[in-house]
Amino acid sequence: MSFFKKFFTREKEEDLNKGLEKTKSSFFSQVTKAIAGKTKVDEDFLDDLEQILISADVGLNTTVKIIERLEARVARDKYLNTDELNQILKDEISVILEENHTEDLEDFEFPGDHKPHIILVVGVNGVGKTTTIGKLAHQFKLKGKKVVLGAGDTFRAAAADQLKIWSERAGVGFYSKGMNVDPASVAYETVNYAIQENIDLAIIDTAGRLHTKKHLMDELTKIRKSIDKRLPGAPHEVILVLDATTGQNAIEQARRFTEATDVTGLALTKLDGSAKGGVVLGISDQFKIPIRYIGVGEGMDQLQVFNRKAFIDLLFKE
Repeated sequence: MSFFKKFFTREKEEDLNKGLEKTKSSFFSQVTKAIAGKTKVDEDFLDDLEQILISADVGLNTTVKIIERLEARVARDKYLNTDELNQILKDEISVILEENHTEDLEDFEFPGDHKPHIILVVGVNGVGKTTTIGKLAHQFKLKGKKVVLGAGDTFRAAAADQLKIWSERAGVGFYSKGMNVDPASVAYETVNYAIQENIDLAIIDTAGRLHTKKHLMDELTKIRKSIDKRLPGAPHEVILVLDATTGQNAIEQARRFTEATDVTGLALTKLDGSAKGGVVLGISDQFKIPIRYIGVGEGMDQLQVFNRKAFIDLLFKE
């Protein structure tokens, strides 16, 4: 059985392929043109590859690392043809993703032995945070898990209403204390509710304001302490949601949030609307945080677990 037959339904493979279409056209097709007819890696090719990687928002530091590793591999393996160079590029991209501890999951696997398992979700407004929470809840509901969503974004107008709509779509529980209340108290009481109701998974939303790094750090620290007070050791995961279409701005957001709290995983949204999918590599390389989920469409089932092998194979698939 092939990897793709094992990992994907036909719909999932089509969703990921479509989701990567813009990145493939700007990355893979340009790489193919750059290496066409070449029998060795020369300065012209390396200059072209550098431009291609940077235009895909891989980032300068990561681009330099890939090129240096490519040169070392070519010197050792004696590159001969286009297919071999493609394979070397795939190998080096895979290594970068492996270095951030990304696991090649095949499906939404329920995390850990904790009950309730607490996930805190962070990210700026507009990145698709609420949508990601709703789709994540939907996936775990399909696995037979009891889920509750906590409306911890108490400052943005209609934030709780939007989360409630997603809870209804996903068929999961919802906990809110309304607008303009202390987010830390919402987090505490969501965890308390999950414990009392024997719930498997609580996913807690947070406000998406950046304002200043100190403000962000203080607020997230307070929320985490409140959760830990009710359930020692929680939250068990902190997922940072980033919009792939924003390219280098997503890297700056990752920097802010990783300085403010211990992010344990990433969710990259709107990959289907971006030609800047290379930001996946840049973020992975700079922050060494595993990518957990990617959004490849607006449908309820179009949030996928991130699988390194599937991502790379489809990126280089003609």
